[in-house]
Amino acid sequence: MKKDRHAKIVELIEKYNLETQEELAEKLRQNGYDVTQATVSRDIRELKLTKVQLGDGRQKYALLKEHQGEMSDKYTRILQEGMSSVGMAQSLLVIKTVPGMAMAVAAALDAMHLKEIVGTIAGDDTIMLAVRSAEEAETVRKKIILLSGE
Repeated sequence: MKKDRHAKIVELIEKYNLETQEELAEKLRQNGYDVTQATVSRDIRELKLTKVQLGDGRQKYALLKEHQGEMSDKYTRILQEGMSSVGMAQSLLVIKTVPGMAMAVAAALDAMHLKEIVGTIAGDDTIMLAVRSAEEAETVRKKIILLSGE
């Protein structure tokens, strides 16, 4: 139910210029969700909604976009639990993972949106990261090690 409500909130804020929690709560009620102000407030926090300025000076709710290179706690946990080592061969990084975790770790790395990474290929327990240059590969390697807690 919460997942459905969150999806509806995202849909509503993309469709309408909702400026207040009350407006959002009313739209949810119109769509069959029995919500309180406290529930809407909690949902806004959990979805990391923010207010953005409209051209006419008013504001509206919008999804907070993660800054380039930042990751959610979920992706950081995946890196910490799934990675076992990071090796480097010129502009390629080879990442070893727990068996079966390469795809999840690769998805977490892709979510970082690092401009240095050209592409990611994942198998069962190994990931190959193509990086633009050897210097940038070293930078990416250090970021990955820092995030993974190794």
